[in-house]
Amino acid sequence: MKNQDIQDLKQLVEFLKEQDVAEFELDRGDLKIRLKFSQPAAVVAAPSAQNVPGVPAVAAPIPMMAAAAAPPAAEPAADPDAGLHLIKSPIVGTFYGSPSPGAGAFVSPGDHVEKGQVVCIVEAMKLMNEIEADATGEIVKCLVTNGQPIEFGQPLFSVKTA
Repeated sequence: MKNQDIQDLKQLVEFLKEQDVAEFELDRGDLKIRLKFSQPAAVVAAPSAQNVPGVPAVAAPIPMMAAAAAPPAAEPAADPDAGLHLIKSPIVGTFYGSPSPGAGAFVSPGDHVEKGQVVCIVEAMKLMNEIEADATGEIVKCLVTNGQPIEFGQPLFSVKTA
């Protein structure tokens, strides 16, 4: 990287921190930048890269992912899934329920899972990210389909915990 590119990147990082942006992704030809900042979960307004000083304007605004907002309260006894734990996607990408095409699924409804057990793969930027169960219990339902694009915080599985 050129010295000017490094300075521009530093300026971009500072700007994103000042604006409380949680995640930023830029993919333009050979240039790929992905930044993720640790901060409390909150909905954040996302600026486009066109407004960042020192960063060349792009043809279209870059979509930004805001942190997941709290789900609305469920009605008592009206929701059969009430009380179930949801395994959510920690990243944006494409959902795959098996390790390779034609292979069996990592988990299916009725399967018992342990905390830390791989339940699926989410492909993001050509990287295969194994998603692990964050609770022990029985898989009740898979909430997405194979090859489906998914968002940050989107529920993937419902789990009946013990």
